Amino acid sequence: MASPSRVDTARRGAHSKVKSTKLLEVLNALEEEESGNNREEIFIAPPDNAAGDFTDEDSGDEDGRRGAQLPGSMLHASVVSEDSGTGEDNDDLELQPAKKRQKAVVEPQRVWTKRDIRPEFGSWTASDPHIEDLKSQELSPVGLFELFFDEGTINFIVNETNRYAWQKSVNLGLTAQELKCVLGILILSGYISYPRRRMFWETSPDSHHHLVADAIRRDRFELIFSYLHFADNNELDESDRFAKVRPLIVRMNCNFQKHAPLEEFYSFGESMCEYFGHRGSKQLHSGKPVRLGYKIWCGTTSRGYLVWFEPSQGTLFTKPDKGLDLGGSMVIKFVDALQERGFLPYHIFFDKVFTSVKLMSILRKKGVKATGTVREYRIERCPLKDPKELRKMKRGSFDYKVDESEEIIVCRWHDSSMINICSNAVGIEPVRLTSRHSGAAKTRTQVHQPSLVKLYQEKVGGVGRMDQNIAKYKVKIRGMKWYSSFIGYVIDAALNNAWQLHRICCQDAQVDLLAFRRYVACVYLESNADMSSQGRRSRRLETESRFDMIGHWIIHQDKRTRCALCHSQTNTRCEKCQKGVHAKCFREYHTR
Repeated sequence: MASPSRVDTARRGAHSKVKSTKLLEVLNALEEEESGNNREEIFIAPPDNAAGDFTDEDSGDEDGRRGAQLPGSMLHASVVSEDSGTGEDNDDLELQPAKKRQKAVVEPQRVWTKRDIRPEFGSWTASDPHIEDLKSQELSPVGLFELFFDEGTINFIVNETNRYAWQKSVNLGLTAQELKCVLGILILSGYISYPRRRMFWETSPDSHHHLVADAIRRDRFELIFSYLHFADNNELDESDRFAKVRPLIVRMNCNFQKHAPLEEFYSFGESMCEYFGHRGSKQLHSGKPVRLGYKIWCGTTSRGYLVWFEPSQGTLFTKPDKGLDLGGSMVIKFVDALQERGFLPYHIFFDKVFTSVKLMSILRKKGVKATGTVREYRIERCPLKDPKELRKMKRGSFDYKVDESEEIIVCRWHDSSMINICSNAVGIEPVRLTSRHSGAAKTRTQVHQPSLVKLYQEKVGGVGRMDQNIAKYKVKIRGMKWYSSFIGYVIDAALNNAWQLHRICCQDAQVDLLAFRRYVACVYLESNADMSSQGRRSRRLETESRFDMIGHWIIHQDKRTRCALCHSQTNTRCEKCQKGVHAKCFREYHTR
């Protein structure tokens, strides 16, 4: 029979109004020696309101942190007795039964053989008619950007923002034209930034920016930006930490996948959205240029076009697939999104955060090729040479084994450090020579490199290229909402994707990323400016932009208008100047 002290402790820990048990009491109860088979377990339960309030404010979710980020004062330690023969009234105690541990499923041991892989995948023969269609349309940078922030997305944001303002008893009256002005200012802040964003509207000659000041009034911008919203507060999913921006994530993923280049090689990895507030979803990642913020799972092409993304919420909010960790489960979701365009032999590359032999097996059954570096404990007892032994051999030496049943190869290659790499599609042959830097001799030497290592190093960097493009001119204006930095990340990702399409579709007249962003910002600010309050400034604005030789594109228009130069009818116009002009008059109009 349990001692009185234990029953008291259990009674205190399991009562309907749970009172936190002191650590010393728990330890004393565990250290008491007692005969019998009575077993006790300690569990840590989160507070009843772990979901927290769905507030917009940056610090409003501080009381809603979950899991490992909960402070100790908010956790309840309870001692639960499993002895049913104590004679106590269990209804009064209301003890919670301890969860029984499920027996791990013992999978059959793999048989590893020293031979090269014999993959069963077909070759890549798919073409991309959508890209050919985009090439024929000759879209300008604004047209490419609006493939993602299309009319439906703009109207959705306008409606949700007006709804949120109305819920706060504010008649905002936001229009699509004003929202585009706000987007233009956010894009412009990526390459022109001030310590305070209000300096854009100051009359001081050292800071005044007429393009911003003439497009929208300062107080109007601040009001719109403070009420910017992307979901209906009455329909939020409490199990989703990113419910406030979930509709926007769904729309952007749909548009990204719809216009993505159809390629064989894709990269999957982690990206970081910079954030320093109190939101519980932020993480610390020491291996990224942005170390603190929201971690985002990203699937990209080898060039850096973002195809699919999902903000990380941890295992408390995202349940991994059976037999996989959270990273492997995200790879499966990305593959499912790719296969919506067709069941093609895609080849996915990822690093050791995701790779496991189990994941390679699942992807092989889905008809998807995969290659990635792998950690030692995930190779499922593959009998490779010991790293210490391999390190004594010359640089470029390697050892490999293949799983007989599923054609999965694991290779250990001796470079400057030991590299373990796994694949279900690429083998060792052909082994090539590659140039590597020798630190001791301070020269470059030729070493042997297996085929799967070479292909991995060539194709894995898609997420890194996207991060590099976003970091160059990322949106720098931040608001008081916790998701304002995430919205800036989405805008930057859309601009990066639009620029990647520009590089593919406009091979003859390519512009760099900075010129591309400047063009979009200028067109949005000039063509969507509030003309009703400009008056005398409109003529000055037209004169300054007409001859600046920056970002003028001739586009087709449905309604015929007068040419600004020869005054005859034309069905083309300058997208930046918003003036009808013939193709033959285009150069003269912008230089005379």
